[in-house]
Amino acid sequence: MLDRFLFQKIDNSPLVVFRIFLGTLIALEGFGAIATGWVRRTLVEPDFTFHFIGFDWLQPLPGYGMYLYFAIMGILGICIALGYRYRFSMICFALMWWAVYLMQKTSYNNHYYLLALIASIMCFLPAHRAYSLDARRRPELRSDAMFAYVKWVVILQLFIVYTYAAIAKLYGDWLNFTFLEILMESKSAYPLVGGLFEIGWFQKFIGISGFLFDLLVIPALLWKPTRNFAFGCSMFFHLFNSMVFQIGIFPYMALAFTVFFYETETVKRIFLKRKKLFKAAAGRPPQYKKPLLIIAGVYFLVQLLLPLRHHLIEGDVLWTEEGHRLSWRMMLRNRSGKVVFKVVHKTGQKIEYINLRNYLTKKQRQKIAAFPDFIWQFAQHLKEKYAQQGFEIEVYADSRVSINGRPPSPLIDTKIDLASVAWYPLQHHQWILPAPWESEESQD
Repeated sequence: MLDRFLFQKIDNSPLVVFRIFLGTLIALEGFGAIATGWVRRTLVEPDFTFHFIGFDWLQPLPGYGMYLYFAIMGILGICIALGYRYRFSMICFALMWWAVYLMQKTSYNNHYYLLALIASIMCFLPAHRAYSLDARRRPELRSDAMFAYVKWVVILQLFIVYTYAAIAKLYGDWLNFTFLEILMESKSAYPLVGGLFEIGWFQKFIGISGFLFDLLVIPALLWKPTRNFAFGCSMFFHLFNSMVFQIGIFPYMALAFTVFFYETETVKRIFLKRKKLFKAAAGRPPQYKKPLLIIAGVYFLVQLLLPLRHHLIEGDVLWTEEGHRLSWRMMLRNRSGKVVFKVVHKTGQKIEYINLRNYLTKKQRQKIAAFPDFIWQFAQHLKEKYAQQGFEIEVYADSRVSINGRPPSPLIDTKIDLASVAWYPLQHHQWILPAPWESEESQD
């Protein structure tokens, strides 16, 4: 039964169409990041980049290097859409995008992570066997069929993303609409529709519908009677997000995924009218069946467990941020704060207070004030900077953070020398103080 489910031969129109959409969106992302100034603000202007901890060897290229880097990714997107040297282009883009993703987190976005995962998956899928320059150049590549597992790999990845996004919303500030009120009121200046975002019932509608959409959209797209309705909801949901939150290519990539949910005949009729239709037929499992199942099993096991790791770490992830990233915890909180760094020279006990404007951009200063790992990384950066000048120092931070409009509370233990402590990705760091609501509960 598993062979029939995964290794049946079906028409490959959805994969081909998705390749064209994905390549086009990659090109827009690459060139758009340059045109909008994202590359300049995020990777060119900063003297110090907050990379994922452990990936300090990934650094932006000097000078105009990152502009060229993103231009190359844009060109690779065009090659992917055209199906030109598809494998090479897809692998190069996946590696380059992972590098960008890991070398900076000031502009962290779950959607960037999803693009990295999908790009990696697409490296192994035969998306260039029809409507591609590769197939024209090498006719022996041409095929109108693919194994059914291709579409199920994509669908399972999406199911994990949306389901965890829904589960993450089951916490107090979403359920009582506190966060939605803050989120919507920040958009009240929008022309024509801005006033709507301040209305309580509309904020509640967005909160409830957002949760239900994440929870039900994948099952609804899979079931034929609800498929068109689910697609209509997807159109509204993602275009609304694109207009209001301006989150780049993700809304359009999310809509592009829907080709995997419709019948292959429908996708071919709409997008590839001249393509020959392959009628579904039983297929013989490929020779790589066993390694495929093992690799896919391990991959999806990691995808299922990674978002749960914060439950094994002491403290509330909403406060500590430990285990937040790579977990599909999307649009759940508003963090703001202030931080003061004190440098103490071990020789002479000289004390300095750091002016962050001398080290960080405006966006970096906003991030560092509210995120523990940013604070720790900057302390390490100061340690290195002073060591280059021949000084040994201790670094202390006094940070006060407000989450979802709560009164600011101390985040970091001011008695701990952050320059001397290590970072452990799967452990709680005791120098992160308990959440204020945890202290209140213990007193009760």
